[in-house]
Amino acid sequence: MTPAPDPAGTVAAEGWDGRWEHALHELELDVADAERLLAAAHLPDVEEVTARRWRPPVGLGPLPAPLRERAQALLEHQLDLARRTAEAMTLARRQLAAADAMRTRPSAVPVFVDTQA
Repeated sequence: MTPAPDPAGTVAAEGWDGRWEHALHELELDVADAERLLAAAHLPDVEEVTARRWRPPVGLGPLPAPLRERAQALLEHQLDLARRTAEAMTLARRQLAAADAMRTRPSAVPVFVDTQA
């Protein structure tokens, strides 16, 4: 994901903590998007999903101590979402296999036709 524009330069002005808060906020938005995709009845095209690739911010330095709990909660949320995504994929594969098993074979088509009857 590309970072959201910061026209006022607030991230730069806030310094180290502000850059981390911005990075965590952007990641939280990505997780929320993934959550919506998982819950959606009609998923978007693959191209739309893959275009949202997250890229880690550079130059943040170590995580500030006051943001540790927020980052830990975000990590736990991501891990839960990954688990639920894997479960949804497994369920989808099972449903696809069941649907394939219920398909009937087309009846045999005659190769020759008797035109003199």
